[in-house]
Amino acid sequence: MATELEDIVEHMRRFAWPDYLVFVSMLFLCILIGVYFGFVQRKPNTEAEYLMGGRTMLVFPIALSLIASFISGITLLGLPTEVYSFGIQYVYVALGVTLMGLVMGYIYLPVFHRLNITSTYEYLETRFDRRLRMFGSIMFTIMNIGYLPIVIYVPALAFNQVTGVNIHVITPIVCVVCVFYTCVGGLKAVVWTDVVQTFSMFGALVLVAVKGTVDLGGSGVVFSRAWDTGRLERPNFDFNPTTRHTLWSQLIGGFVYWLQTNAVSQNMIQRYLSLPSVAAGRRALWIFVFGVCLLMSLCSYCGLLIYATYQQCDPLTTKLARAKDQLLPLFVMDILRDMPGLPGLFVAGVFSAALSSLSTCLNSMSAVILEDFVKPFVRKPLSQRSINWIMRSVVVGVGALCAALVFVVEKMGTVLQLTMSLEAITNGPLLGTFTIGILIPWVGSGCALTGGIVGVAFMSWLSLKAQYWVATGTIVFPHKPMSVDGCSYDFDRSLINATSTSLYTTDDIFPLFRVSYMWYTFLGAAVTIFVSLLSTMLIYGRIDPRTVSPDLLAGFVSRYVHGADGAAFKGAERRRPQTASGGSSTNGKSNMHESAL
Repeated sequence: MATELEDIVEHMRRFAWPDYLVFVSMLFLCILIGVYFGFVQRKPNTEAEYLMGGRTMLVFPIALSLIASFISGITLLGLPTEVYSFGIQYVYVALGVTLMGLVMGYIYLPVFHRLNITSTYEYLETRFDRRLRMFGSIMFTIMNIGYLPIVIYVPALAFNQVTGVNIHVITPIVCVVCVFYTCVGGLKAVVWTDVVQTFSMFGALVLVAVKGTVDLGGSGVVFSRAWDTGRLERPNFDFNPTTRHTLWSQLIGGFVYWLQTNAVSQNMIQRYLSLPSVAAGRRALWIFVFGVCLLMSLCSYCGLLIYATYQQCDPLTTKLARAKDQLLPLFVMDILRDMPGLPGLFVAGVFSAALSSLSTCLNSMSAVILEDFVKPFVRKPLSQRSINWIMRSVVVGVGALCAALVFVVEKMGTVLQLTMSLEAITNGPLLGTFTIGILIPWVGSGCALTGGIVGVAFMSWLSLKAQYWVATGTIVFPHKPMSVDGCSYDFDRSLINATSTSLYTTDDIFPLFRVSYMWYTFLGAAVTIFVSLLSTMLIYGRIDPRTVSPDLLAGFVSRYVHGADGAAFKGAERRRPQTASGGSSTNGKSNMHESAL
């Protein structure tokens, strides 16, 4: 039985020389873009040029870069598997994404653009103090180092499925290419490779969707089979937070998750701030919202298409796909294996998603390390040569570290839920801290730091404990109906009724650990804000909101506190007393930002 399965898998691994040519061409094109911006289009080799593109970037390429940066191989491979296994409830997160666009564009984005900063976490020092800046930077660094190995691992998994090449052979190669063009070309090379990679992603998904639909007999067959098995379904209005996906978890939880990613994450804000104006940033934001929703719709359709194709013989049950995230690559090789070059185009699309996310994170990490961990602790200004050396060393060092951590990620299973769960440990508290700064002007630095630390501790306990119960098979999420009645090959049928060996059942677990992962970022932000407000009332006391610069607050909050012309702030500056222990000694007067304020 095992031999027959292995023969089928080997039969599907027909990655011919045209496929390798397409894949290598994609990598070579990325290298050429880096060479062009690093050596041909020579610009002043300054920090602003390398990290921010001189703040003169164009809207459309930045919008495509935002799409490519956020949509990694985790989404391209994880979302089709999610829809295949659980139905389309996750897709209603598009409502949360749209709501995020409104809030981000009119509350958070204008604040950062006014300050003219490089690192997002400079805001925390200006609004609070250096402790908060270090807190934000450390959380960002931890999150990125945990996230990047997953980004690298996922496309390597796809490459392994279609070629048989070991993932630990391909990951160093891809990392070297990415590190090279990020080091040499800076933000402009990252953005323009993202543009190419975005078209590659869309092209790969459209190719798979069209070819698979034609082979199956039309989209009517796809939707009919999905409807009959409950995969194509209306929103779930259940208010139970332990239900994996509901309309409320996708709308509210999804909104908060995407807000954190766009509104306060260095990876995304750095791109918005490379544009010359807030209006340009908003245009890029809405192109991003539309593009992401379109890409998620394509991924979801591919998930329904895979189910319609394998309706009578589930490859996950038979272990034809040995990991859940190899399902889409298996399907691609099944329908495209007799068309040389096209499997290579698909794999190039998946790697494009990974390269864009990786290069974005590496470029952002160089900005954060330089601005938040080096500059504040040196006694004299760094020379331009030292700055260039530090930025590029960070890219190389972090790239190498993440490639090594792939060995750890390999043991962690399916990626979509896992990634969102672990990210929430830092993402929720970070969003809560920034939200306090922008919307709650009477909360000082001591309160915000207390809330952030408690938020991280709480989310670490919740997320890691919940993932432990999921990994041991105690918390089980029921799949939609699957069948193996129509399989034309032999497999180990004892796998069909395999059950968990855990001594506990799902109902035995404390309900908080069973809360949907979609609520995690919301919970982290809510705990942070609640503890900060509680500290304000019980420990540190309020600060005078008028001592916070109008430029550090959302527009409607600033008008309420300072008036339309900011006169209250100016008066407060003249008679400003020493702040309370919970207050900020740097609110609105950081030397670093006096010109911007």
